[in-house]
Amino acid sequence: MNLHTLQPAQGSVHKEKRLGRGEASGKGGTATKGNKGGQSRAGYASKRGHEGGQMPIQRRMPKRGFKSLSPTTYVVFNIGQLDTLVEKYGLQDFSLENLYMNGLISRTAKVKVLGQGELKAKVTVRVNAISEKAKQLIEAAGGSVELV
Repeated sequence: MNLHTLQPAQGSVHKEKRLGRGEASGKGGTATKGNKGGQSRAGYASKRGHEGGQMPIQRRMPKRGFKSLSPTTYVVFNIGQLDTLVEKYGLQDFSLENLYMNGLISRTAKVKVLGQGELKAKVTVRVNAISEKAKQLIEAAGGSVELV
């Protein structure tokens, strides 16, 4: 078998209907495009979201609030979780690198620490964001806080 000997299966290939080739062809005159309007003319292209005169969906829907196109999302850890994570993984400091190395966050994740729970371990915390209560609890346990 060579490339020049390949053929489609018998009967699978049809001649295309030739539009606008006179009345006798059965597809002459308007070439099945109707009589008037943009769609019957050459070069017609529908606008994105065009609904043919119907009120477009973006105008029918109610407008409420604001949605940021680039929201900042954080992976959240509570103070109560810090003790268990420090013990389980043997962390000296609670930082983005250590969390990533232990598979707790992705490479690009941002981390925020919140103040729910209690902290017994003295730990250095290096994260993107921290609540005021969490900061007080960490410093009360003898640790330190750094924002990166």
